[in-house]
Amino acid sequence: MEFSIVHELPGRIRLRPAKGAFNKKNEAAIETLLEAQRGVKKVKASALTGSILIYFDEPYRGRVLSAAALLTKDIYDDSELYALSRDSAVPSLMGSIALMAARSVLRMMLPFPLRRAVSVMRSLCFVRRGLHSIFVRRKIDVAVLDASAIVSAMARNDFTSAGVVMTLIRLGDLLGSWTEQKSKEDLAKTLALRTERVWLKRGGEEIEVPFAEVVKGDLIIVRAGSVIPVDGRVAEGEAVVNQSSMTGEALGIARRTGHSVYAGTVVEEGMIVVEAIEIGNATRISRIIKVVEESEERKASIQGRSEHLADSIVPFNFMLAGLIYLATRDPLRASSALMVDYSCAIKLATPLAILASMREGVKHGILIKGGKYLEALAAADTVVFDKTGTLTVAEPKVVKVIPLNGYRRDEALKLAACLEEHFPHSIAKAVVCKAEEEELRHAEEHAEVEYAVAHGIASSLSGKRVIIGSAHFVFEDEGIEISEKEKKIIDEESGHYSLLYLAVGNRLAGIICIADPLRAEAAPVVAELRREGIKRIVMLTGDCKKAAENAASKLGITEFRHEMLPVEKSQYVEALAGQQKGVIMVGDGVNDSPALSAASAGVSMRSGADIAQEVADVVLLENNISPLTDAVRIGRRTMSKINRNYCFIVCANSLLLALGLGGYISPALSALLHNLSTVGASAYSLSPVLERKRTQKN
Repeated sequence: MEFSIVHELPGRIRLRPAKGAFNKKNEAAIETLLEAQRGVKKVKASALTGSILIYFDEPYRGRVLSAAALLTKDIYDDSELYALSRDSAVPSLMGSIALMAARSVLRMMLPFPLRRAVSVMRSLCFVRRGLHSIFVRRKIDVAVLDASAIVSAMARNDFTSAGVVMTLIRLGDLLGSWTEQKSKEDLAKTLALRTERVWLKRGGEEIEVPFAEVVKGDLIIVRAGSVIPVDGRVAEGEAVVNQSSMTGEALGIARRTGHSVYAGTVVEEGMIVVEAIEIGNATRISRIIKVVEESEERKASIQGRSEHLADSIVPFNFMLAGLIYLATRDPLRASSALMVDYSCAIKLATPLAILASMREGVKHGILIKGGKYLEALAAADTVVFDKTGTLTVAEPKVVKVIPLNGYRRDEALKLAACLEEHFPHSIAKAVVCKAEEEELRHAEEHAEVEYAVAHGIASSLSGKRVIIGSAHFVFEDEGIEISEKEKKIIDEESGHYSLLYLAVGNRLAGIICIADPLRAEAAPVVAELRREGIKRIVMLTGDCKKAAENAASKLGITEFRHEMLPVEKSQYVEALAGQQKGVIMVGDGVNDSPALSAASAGVSMRSGADIAQEVADVVLLENNISPLTDAVRIGRRTMSKINRNYCFIVCANSLLLALGLGGYISPALSALLHNLSTVGASAYSLSPVLERKRTQKN
C-alpha cells in the first residue's frame, strides 16, 4: 500500500493511502491485520476520511510502517476478512462486553495457580502504562494509580480484586472508545456529500466512471437535477444553478461558460460541462474531514478541568495510603486508598457525557462540533437572529400583483402563470401556485415560448410580443419603457419585495411582488427560547425599518436592528458578547459568517452557505430552526448531568474510602464497589438528555 504520513506524534501516526485504496468494507480487516503486528496498540481505518490512524510503541515505528506498506488490496480484500467488518458499532460493543464477561467467568473456573499466572500476564499492560507515565510522561496519573492498585492486590495474593479492577478498567476503556468512534461516525455520515459515479466527456464521448477516479482537468457532465460534485469552471453549456448550499439564497443563478461552480450545488435547469479544478480534500469533503478529525480537540473547558483535576488527585491517594500505613502498619487498610479513587470516574464520565450529547444532537438534527460549544450553549443568555433565510423560509411566494396600463389583476396573473408553467424554476412555481390558489384557469393562446436562462420568457399573443422576467431582461435587453408613475411604484415595492415584470407589446402589463414568508416555526422557537431562560432575543436585518418592525412584531421579538451591513452585524454581535454571559448567533448566509465567528456559539443551518457552516460551531441539519431550542436544552442538561455526576462520584467514593479505612469492607469489595460506581457514572453519562420524540398516534 502506498501512503503518505500526514501527521505524527510519538506513538501516534496518521497515514493517508492513495485515493480509493480501501473502502468501508475493508476498514475492519485493515485494523485487524495491523493490530496483529507487534508493538501496535490500536488502529482506526476510515474510508470516509481516507486515513489510517495507528497507535504504537515508539521503538516499533519502522515495523509499523513496513507492515502498512506490505498491505495490498488482495490481502485485506479477502472474503474471510470481510467477516470482520461491522455495519454498526453497537453489535461490536455488545459483542465485546459479552466476550469480556465470558472470559471473566472462565478465569474464575481455572485452578488457582493457573488463575494467578493469567492475572500476572494481564497486569503487564497496566504496569507498562503506569511505568510509561512515570518515566516518559513524568507524571503520577490515573495509569500509575491503576497499576499500583493491581500490583498491591496481587502482592497480597488477592487476585480476585486485581481481576475485578482490570476487567472494569477494560470495560471503561471500551465504553469510552466506542462512544467516541460512534459519535464521529455519525457526524461524518451526516455531513458526507454522497456522489458515487459521474459522467465524463472524453474524446467527444460520454463515459460513466466512479467518482473516485475523477482527476483535475476532467470534464464532468452535470444535468438538471444533479449535484455538482467538484469545484470547477463551466467549460460548456448554460444552466440555472441553485447555490443555496454556498450562499443561502434559494433562487437559482445563471452559470455560463467561464463561470465558477462549487461542489454540493445543484443544477435546476439546463446542462453544463464542468472542468474539475478542485477535488476531494480541496472541496467540501475537506470540511467533513476537519470536523471528524478535529472534533476531539474542541474540548469543553469543563472537560479540560475534569481531566486536570483527575490527574491532580492521584498523588493524594498515594499520600493517604502512606499515612494510613504509617499509622496502622496495616497494608490491607493502606491498599484501600489505592483501590478507591475519584480520578478514574471523573476523567471518564465527563468526556463520555459530552460525546454522548454530541451524538444525541445528531439524532435530533443538530451537529455540535465540540464540547466547548455545548458549554457555550449552556451558558448563553442571548440569541441573535439574522432575518433573511433564517427567520424567513427563503422560498419565493407571490404576495402582490400590481396591474398596469389597463390590464386587470387576474388577467396579468393568469398570463404570467400561462408563460411560467413551462419552466419549473422556483419563481415560476411561485407564480403558477398563486394562480392555482386563486383558481385562475387559462387556455394556451400564446405562441411557442422562448426561454433565456436566468433572465425571462418571451412569446407572442395576438400578434404582440409578451415577455416576463427580471428588470435587466425587460428594461435593458427588451427595451421596455416605463413612466414616472411606474418608476415610483417600482421604487416603493422594490424595498420590500423581489419584482417580476410582465410586458405585452411595448408596455408593462403588471408587476408581480415576490417575498420570502416567515418560517412557520420561527415564532414558536422564539417563545420556547424565552421559556428556556434566554433573556434577550434580537433580530438583525438589512431591511428598512418598516419591514423589520412588521417581521419582529409577528415573531414576538421586541428588539431589532435594521438596515445593517454585514460588518455592522459582526461588530454588534462582538459588542454584545462582551456584555452578556454568552451570545448565540443564528445565520445562514456568507454575509453572516463574521457575526457567527464573533458569537460565543455560532449556529447555521444545513441549507445555509458552506462558509457559514464552516464558521458555525453548531449546524442544524434540517432546513428549519426548530432544533435550536433542543440544542440549548442539550447544552444546559449536559452541563447539569456532568455536575450531578461530580456530586455522585465524590459522595460515593468518599463513603467507600471511609468504609475501607475503617475496616468495614475488604479491599476487594471496595475495589468492586468503586469500579461499579465508575461504570454507573459512565452509564449515566451515556444516557440521553432529551425526551424521545413521541410517535404520533393515528
